[in-house]
Amino acid sequence: MEQTQLNWITGYIWGIADDVLRDLYVRGKYRDVILPTIVLRRFDAVLEDSKQAVLDMKVSLDDAEVVHQDQALRQAAGQAFYNTSKFTLRDLKARASQQQLKADFEAYLDGFSPNVQDILENFEFRNQISRLSKADALGTLIEKLTSPDINLSPDPVLNSDGSIKHPGLDNHGMGTIFEELVRRFNEENNEEAGEHWTPRDAVRLMAKLIFLPIADEIESGTYLMYDGACGTGGMLTVAEQTLQQLANERGKEVSTHLYGQEINAETYAIAKADLLLKGEGDAADNIIGGPEYSTLSNDAFPSRDFDFMLSNPPYGKSWKSDLERMGGKKDMQDHRFLIQHNGDPEYSLVTRSNDGQMLFLVNMLSKMKKDTKLGSRIAEVHNGSSLFTGDAGQGESNIRRWIIENDWLEAIVALPLNMFYNTGIATYIWVLTNRKPEHRKGKVQLIDATQWYKPLRKNLGKKNCELSEEDISRICDSFLAFEETEQSKIFNNEAFGYWKVKVERPLRLVGIDPDRVYKAKEIKELKETTDRAENAPPMIKKIYKKGTEPNFIRGLFETTIDGKPAVVEYEPDPDLRDTEQIPLMEEGGIETFIKREVLPYAPDAWFVESSIKIGYEISFNKHFYKPQPMRNLEEIRADILALEKETEGLLDEILGKDPK
Repeated sequence: MEQTQLNWITGYIWGIADDVLRDLYVRGKYRDVILPTIVLRRFDAVLEDSKQAVLDMKVSLDDAEVVHQDQALRQAAGQAFYNTSKFTLRDLKARASQQQLKADFEAYLDGFSPNVQDILENFEFRNQISRLSKADALGTLIEKLTSPDINLSPDPVLNSDGSIKHPGLDNHGMGTIFEELVRRFNEENNEEAGEHWTPRDAVRLMAKLIFLPIADEIESGTYLMYDGACGTGGMLTVAEQTLQQLANERGKEVSTHLYGQEINAETYAIAKADLLLKGEGDAADNIIGGPEYSTLSNDAFPSRDFDFMLSNPPYGKSWKSDLERMGGKKDMQDHRFLIQHNGDPEYSLVTRSNDGQMLFLVNMLSKMKKDTKLGSRIAEVHNGSSLFTGDAGQGESNIRRWIIENDWLEAIVALPLNMFYNTGIATYIWVLTNRKPEHRKGKVQLIDATQWYKPLRKNLGKKNCELSEEDISRICDSFLAFEETEQSKIFNNEAFGYWKVKVERPLRLVGIDPDRVYKAKEIKELKETTDRAENAPPMIKKIYKKGTEPNFIRGLFETTIDGKPAVVEYEPDPDLRDTEQIPLMEEGGIETFIKREVLPYAPDAWFVESSIKIGYEISFNKHFYKPQPMRNLEEIRADILALEKETEGLLDEILGKDPK
């Protein structure tokens, strides 16, 4: 079916909402009725031809007392779903009373297969039936959806002379209409759209970033795709289409299996319905969701690995309830988030409880294929906090360290601002793989695509721009070229790492004995009663055995006690304590940095070796920010003079005085 016809059908359905629901629902709630009824009408139209075969099979199975009937009924229907009630929607248009229509309609719903029941339950559609019935709108709604003016059936509608009045609507066309309706409803509710709907331009870019680098290595076969926060399922279907297209262009035959998990009930229902509408019954069965299925605390696919993974997890959203279900930070046993790394058998990837977005990335990394030629490729959208939030040793930093030290991070792309429906914050696409090509090994590419976009003619909430096909191509070309340009920077992995080091200075108290060791109790009392002074002697905490080598930069100082040389450790002054963040690529390491940056200003300072922690953070501003040049004095003076001339006589005019 041509795009113009698809657009007409979408507009017709959109008009039904205003015609039937205007006085019953506020505009933002139209979707609660329209989306599930469109799903029902399509299912009904697809099942019309096999209706009698399904009813006959149902009778046979009941007579034979067969308990598990699902597979046999699917075969009779020729679809991944079926309906065993005696009604079709056309049968329900004319009824003597609304009460009878309501009862028959509910019986019709009860006849659907379990996978459709799951969709209806998560749409909470049965909650709408009484309201529609009382307002005498249920029959009108059914009548409009089954009108001869619109065809949602795969079979064409013919004129009396046998010519085609309305062409048949194939599964792909129906899926396109359904996705467009979802998009429109999300735009109507743009304050929540971004939670469950990623703009298609961003999805197309993500799919290309995953597939283009390995397009020539794709072999005929089966590939598994996964989205741990699948929303309405758009990422999976766009990725599937992209892979199929690239494979076909290269003469390869590939099949794909889609897997997804979604916690929002209605969004999950949309995703599952969309796949069924497209004729992808097996894929629909692999979409798991509902409020009890949080990806973080209830992984639906714990034993599966995937070839390609895409996701747009929630940003800045608390996962405290998940954390509690998982035993809290102290008793966490989930092997996705408590791992072995760099000799640490309990290396924690657990982030702050007020933002779990990076844990969705960890979840996907735990599902990478390790024994295939292509391994796994991942694209995930994050906001800026994933780049730098979390101190060395904390969950977010540990995740970045784990990723980069395993050499999984290929690139991060900074997207234009205001691209998403409900937020104007900066967003970034992370691209990862466990099969980096040779020229990328040990390297990370940062791409600044913030200025590559096309403005929208009309804002959609905060969304005011999109990526054109030219913009997507420009980003992908920059990614594939892997060259240094104004918008593309390439770094060694270590460039993002640093040592966090505690730097101490001695406690100096007026009147203390510089030749004796003070006990902890004495130190505490003296701190409270004695003044500090820069010229006071340092307080000795410990005297080391004879033969200990002095190393003042590590806190082992050489001094004289009772006229004899000794090596001592001083009591640190907590008020003078500081930390230094030292790049891993610092030539000469920590000691060289301390000697150059600290000792010239604090000659008695030392660093605490046991305090050293390794952290990683990524700063786009550091590498791409271009400060605006300051204006010169002549330009400023000219502006002031122009302003004075413009306002000359204005005050007199306001006060009613004669400027003469």
